[in-house]
Amino acid sequence: MIRLSIFTQIHEWLYSLMPASSAHILELVLIAAAYLGIFAILGLLLVWLERRVAGFFQLRLGPNRVGPIGLFQTIADALKLVSKELTGTVKADHFLYGAAPYFIITTALMAMALIPFSQEIHAFDINIGVFFIASVSSVGVVGIFLAGWASNNKYSLIGGMRTGIQMISYELSIGMVIVTMTTLAGTLQISELIEMQRNGWFIIQGHFPAILAFMIFMIAGTAESNRVPFDLVEAESELGAGFHTEYSGMNFAYFFLAEFVNLFIISSIAVVLFFGGWLAPFGITDGLHIPFIGLFWFGLKVTAIIFIFMWFRWTFPRFRIDQLLTLEWKYLLPINMVNIVVMALMVWLGLIIKF
Repeated sequence: MIRLSIFTQIHEWLYSLMPASSAHILELVLIAAAYLGIFAILGLLLVWLERRVAGFFQLRLGPNRVGPIGLFQTIADALKLVSKELTGTVKADHFLYGAAPYFIITTALMAMALIPFSQEIHAFDINIGVFFIASVSSVGVVGIFLAGWASNNKYSLIGGMRTGIQMISYELSIGMVIVTMTTLAGTLQISELIEMQRNGWFIIQGHFPAILAFMIFMIAGTAESNRVPFDLVEAESELGAGFHTEYSGMNFAYFFLAEFVNLFIISSIAVVLFFGGWLAPFGITDGLHIPFIGLFWFGLKVTAIIFIFMWFRWTFPRFRIDQLLTLEWKYLLPINMVNIVVMALMVWLGLIIKF
């Protein structure tokens, strides 16, 4: 679905130079390389944004010396990590220990392939798009399990086991929110979900059930991304660094990068399900044909959601493990189940007014 004129020209040029099969494979390689670049840039930008937001909430400036407003600080940190020695433990399961970071990176990249940056820039649009993102993202927990177990470190193992408990619990809430919103929309295809919101975002069309679903999604999304107040898998005061205690250099950077990219993916799903994706609010730019305007609105909405997640991190204290499980199983899960039924009844009775 990448349909900007420059991409069309590249497409036609490649097919004029070589056989169709070779040109198709080369296109896929180029798109994959572009997404790898986006992956790296997103990680660097979000780390910088996290530090600036932390400084704002703590009444300080944050990084402000390396480059303009500290933008090059994360690049300096990345270069430091690249140059550091890769260390490990003698008794680790070396194959699984080495595979775990790449497992997490791969699942994050697969999920990001379906993110609709704009109507023109959407690499992979399938009829089960939202379900595919949720499914692939949930597989990433296996990489954390592998890292915790293969390190042969008790703190890493505890962190990995906590991840399993946390992910399995809050995946239910994420899945039920998706069911709630697709009940309203009647489709799982991301482009169709967005187009149905052209005259009104789902958080407005869906009335109270949609607002409640969004609130639950934000709580469960925080838990899914292992962020404060749900960062028990990396609890520094208890576990050192949790499942990646024994990782250094670029292997550690992969975990760090995947955490922030997953934050972007979760925020993107929220924008698609509730806030109209790349569509401008109130249709204020419809018919203007401004280049990259959809990319601008999508980026602005995702940045706003990411800011809320960061606001959580620098506001709330960490939960205990029993509090984390109580919140999901005794409160969010029952509320979600009732919310799905209410949304289904509203759609069935025609109480949902689609604009």
